[in-house]
Amino acid sequence: MLIRCWGARGSIPVSGAGYLRYGGDTPCVEIRTRRDDVVVLDAGSGARRLGNRLVEEDRREFTMIFTHAHWDHIMGFPFFKPIYRPSTRIHFYGCPSTQKSVQGIIASIMSPPNFPVPFADITATILYQDACALTFAIGDMTVSSIPLSHPNGGRGYRFEEDGKSFVFLTDNELTHRHPGGMTYEDYRDFCRGADLLVHDAEYLREDYRLTRTWGHSVYTDALGLALDAGVARLGLFHHNQDRTDEGIEKMLADCRDRVNGQLLSCFAMTQETEIIL
Repeated sequence: MLIRCWGARGSIPVSGAGYLRYGGDTPCVEIRTRRDDVVVLDAGSGARRLGNRLVEEDRREFTMIFTHAHWDHIMGFPFFKPIYRPSTRIHFYGCPSTQKSVQGIIASIMSPPNFPVPFADITATILYQDACALTFAIGDMTVSSIPLSHPNGGRGYRFEEDGKSFVFLTDNELTHRHPGGMTYEDYRDFCRGADLLVHDAEYLREDYRLTRTWGHSVYTDALGLALDAGVARLGLFHHNQDRTDEGIEKMLADCRDRVNGQLLSCFAMTQETEIIL
């Protein structure tokens, strides 16, 4: 299983000298399975670059999974070039119970006055699948899901193939239970023994005094979850829009100090990160 990140920033894209190392594109993560199936997680602004690559590779069929409908996770979809190719087939997975249907989510951002090209002008074939089931399969890869603790809901996912596991919990507030969200123990059990956990780590403790209930976690809480669940690697994700490279490096150094010899490798996701499990 190959995991490739195309956007790790939260809330809004950013640019400038302070954001070169970790990047400014919003969430988009690609998985390539052992048999080379392509799975796209969320379509933030990073989806534009991924779409360009898929066109260059002449990839005509793949899967897209949406965690939720907040704009930083879908804003790149209208700029995802494969949707304007008649030969493209996309399997859409999303959970209607969180924020209406996947089709409705995407159509709304391409409706006037939000965007000049309507959803009806998409020429790709889109096949809609319900991702509310606790477990489903994409080829030989098993996918499990769990509700996120986030305003308006959402789903987190665990991907397993050939004995390796990747858990993706973006936009998840570990210390406040939103309607439909789960307990800390539920998330710990869901992550148990994963080879890789990518988790929301947007806030510092001092940020959280003002942002509690906004749907994101303090990075030390994400670290605690990784340690409690016994995961092998933790990737800090959904970096705050004002967090510069220097600020992320300080968070990362603190995480590594706190690990203090325990069996956990901690790093921060960039929009160029590639990991093979």
